[in-house]
Amino acid sequence: MGEYLVLKDVSKSFGKVHAVRDLSLEVQKGEFVSLLGPSGCGKTTVLRLIAGLEKPDKGIIKIGEKILSGHGYWVPPEKRRIGLVFQDYALFPHMTVFENVAFGLAGLSKKERQERVIELLSLVGLEHVAKRYPSELSGGQKQRVALARALAPSPEVMLLDEPFSNLDADLRKDLREETKAILKRSGTTTILVTHDQEEALSLSDRVGVLCCGKLEQMGTPEEIYHRPMTRFVAKFVGRGSIIAGKVEKGRLVLPFGDVDLNGRAPPIGERLEVLIRPEYVSLLPDPQGEGVIVSAEFMGSEVFYEVELPDGTILQSAMLSTVVFSVGTRVRLRVDKKQVVILP
Repeated sequence: MGEYLVLKDVSKSFGKVHAVRDLSLEVQKGEFVSLLGPSGCGKTTVLRLIAGLEKPDKGIIKIGEKILSGHGYWVPPEKRRIGLVFQDYALFPHMTVFENVAFGLAGLSKKERQERVIELLSLVGLEHVAKRYPSELSGGQKQRVALARALAPSPEVMLLDEPFSNLDADLRKDLREETKAILKRSGTTTILVTHDQEEALSLSDRVGVLCCGKLEQMGTPEEIYHRPMTRFVAKFVGRGSIIAGKVEKGRLVLPFGDVDLNGRAPPIGERLEVLIRPEYVSLLPDPQGEGVIVSAEFMGSEVFYEVELPDGTILQSAMLSTVVFSVGTRVRLRVDKKQVVILP
């Protein structure tokens, strides 16, 4: 399919703060990509650079063969054909739903504008509220109106800035699934900015994890979760235990046993860190076991345990809640060593 939206070596600073550092990113046409990271990591700045609301200090941004910024070019925001949806909806309170969606369609005839608005309201399931004002809508309805308004001019790229963060948990889950379905049906290339891991992993074709303005890793949700390429990604995405081990004769010796180095040949004596996800650590009550449960967090279908080993190492375990072990229980550990990730 080939890349469609391209950022190459893009940087942006605000005074002494380096918000984005030499960021390169390629997004395919019709792809849904999330930029995930903690507050202040630069993800919203990336969105604003793509939209043209900020000018990069250096680097190139282009859609297809059209350069938006770089090489002396600068395309203003209103000419970029990019849709924006914010967390606060940004609807015009004095306009009806119909008028809000029609706002960006000034170049069309009255008939064409009416047909396009009806088409969009049907797409987001809001034909019945066309004559209402934003103050008469629920949070979920407002968000769908904002999406319809952004889609109305047929943007080449849709940018979503934490669009579900103001909604309650149940509505947020339903609306984000609806939003993805709507954007996929319309074939719109989409970038979502979020700090919500579940949101990024469940919605996206690919996820980019940012830290301090740098892209730490780009990959499918499965790659980001199961094969993190940096310590930051391993710690930030999902739960897991990061544990140090020592290289000895082609094996890595860890507190819970040895693991294979998978073809790597580091010097004997070198210390390496590994990530082990809690679902790959199971517990069996055993008075002679090597571990002691020091905390238990009941999560409904699962219980998350922390288990202390004799050397003080803490391992996390996720177990079905059909049987719950109490704090202080001595346990034997079974670790799926094939799932241990050796970090770079």
